[in-house]
Amino acid sequence: MAKKVLSRHINPTAEKELWAKSAGRCQFNGCNRILYKSPVTQEPINISEKAHIYSFSEDGPRGWSEELEADQTQINDIDNLMLLCHDCHKTIDKDIDGDKYSADLLKKWKQEHEQRVFIASNIVIDKTSHVVLYSANIGDEKSPINKSQAFQAMFPDKYPVSDIPISLSTSIPFTDKDKIFWETEVQNLEVSFREIFLPKIKENNPSDFSIFAMAPMPLLIKLGSLFTDKISVDTYQPIREPKTWRWQEEPKNFEFIVTNDEEYEKEPVLILSLSGKISRDRIYEVVGNDVNIWEVTVPDGFLHNDFMRSKAQLSLFRKEIRKLMVQINEKHSKKPLKIFPATPISCAIELGRVRMPKSDMQWIIYDQNNKANKFIEAITIGEAK
Repeated sequence: MAKKVLSRHINPTAEKELWAKSAGRCQFNGCNRILYKSPVTQEPINISEKAHIYSFSEDGPRGWSEELEADQTQINDIDNLMLLCHDCHKTIDKDIDGDKYSADLLKKWKQEHEQRVFIASNIVIDKTSHVVLYSANIGDEKSPINKSQAFQAMFPDKYPVSDIPISLSTSIPFTDKDKIFWETEVQNLEVSFREIFLPKIKENNPSDFSIFAMAPMPLLIKLGSLFTDKISVDTYQPIREPKTWRWQEEPKNFEFIVTNDEEYEKEPVLILSLSGKISRDRIYEVVGNDVNIWEVTVPDGFLHNDFMRSKAQLSLFRKEIRKLMVQINEKHSKKPLKIFPATPISCAIELGRVRMPKSDMQWIIYDQNNKANKFIEAITIGEAK
């Protein structure tokens, strides 16, 4: 078949569609450079190049497909074009044989880029959320949180307001064996909430938050108590297998089990035996035997540190804790409640969020201290009634 003389002219409609689908950014995987302004002066300028996936000439980089052999008029169709910056265009065309940057690979990159633009542009304003990262020393261990993993866990249900998350992490030279550690961390949370979060909540800018945290349980409970359940919050859980912050499917036959001693004249104690079993002897060692113990646990098959896997489980936890707090308040006339937590991160935060500041009793929260090899009193939330 005789080959026609081809024109490099690209139909303006196809060019506009290419710009729209790429959002004016380089489609080379990992580049994403803005192509409608100078990267130096920020002046409006077109620095894009329309690159052919199968080359314009038959013997150019990546050659021609069988379809193009049969009909060369498709050479300038949008399906054969990518919007690239000059550097990336040079990079792919330097690979003459297409061994590294094959036509199939470039098609894949184009499709992925355009799909990402399509999804992102479909996000409405009420799906934006402030990303909150909070880490504090757990014993001698640092607890960094990867912001990229946090962003991925939110998507596509929520979208970060900014690529810079709100960090509440501190770098204090103390650990949980020091009283000053607890005092400093609590003060940091209170000041941060007052100065950073309250203005955003009042301005509705937006007043939605996605929390990713790794810290000792008492501090997570404190963090949750500041946000309360009146504020729009999504709490995330670090899942070990697979390693992710993204919620998984709800496991079958899951439930929370609540028990108590029914000795209501005694001081109330709440044990959260969720990530592991807390024996009563460990409680009696700290507070004595003259207590009424309420315990929340899970079936034996779920009693481990990776059972919290779905939003449905976390919702069920909130529901059970709300009912439980009403019962404890009524049965114990709002006496201070001592809390001993062995719980997933998300449950600790949500425990704090369901607290009712005006009606709930004072909470005294304990933490397992490995140096002392026992629970120690860590922080107090609320005033004695």
